[in-house]
Amino acid sequence: MDSIQFSIPIYALISLSTLFFLVVWFRRKPLPPGPMGWPIIGNMMMDQLTHRGLARLAEKYGGILHLKMGFSHTIAVSSPKMAREILQVQDHIFANRPATIAITYLTYDRVDMAFADYGPFWRQMRKLSVMKLFSRKRAESWDSVRDEVDSMVKSTAVNSGSPVNLGELVFGLTHDTLSCLAHSTWLTLFHRSASSTRLG
Repeated sequence: MDSIQFSIPIYALISLSTLFFLVVWFRRKPLPPGPMGWPIIGNMMMDQLTHRGLARLAEKYGGILHLKMGFSHTIAVSSPKMAREILQVQDHIFANRPATIAITYLTYDRVDMAFADYGPFWRQMRKLSVMKLFSRKRAESWDSVRDEVDSMVKSTAVNSGSPVNLGELVFGLTHDTLSCLAHSTWLTLFHRSASSTRLG
């Protein structure tokens, strides 16, 4: 009698877990074909995650394939037709990035251009960035900084073969750049003469 009472909960547990896995199995979304992964880590430890491995998988499974990275599902696209469909035709669907708790916290609930959902706010941020941050006028305003970096690289190249204190050179470059930004003047005469005596 005790064995019957003991076996009833075990049979109930086994049947409930089987029913649960069957419901999960039949309710899952259809995924593209792909290699079977390990139970918990999926396909993360396979040698197929290099570009050559992905090319071999694309030959075997087709232009779109499914990989499991831990508990998340990843879709790899390798055919030009599928890539055009995803990147041009259906780009508004695939434009959003997944947000973790850390990203949501660090970007104040995704209020930046990198992690914001595609919509009016993202379009406004992109417009401001193109017009103000990445404009030609803004890029030309950094010409003097690029010239300073070029002069530092050239002074290092001239003294090739001899030891160079790179820390002092980078410190001098940073000093000159910050002086330009803070005071709109260049304090390079002293630094260039000092760096030439240090290198020479």
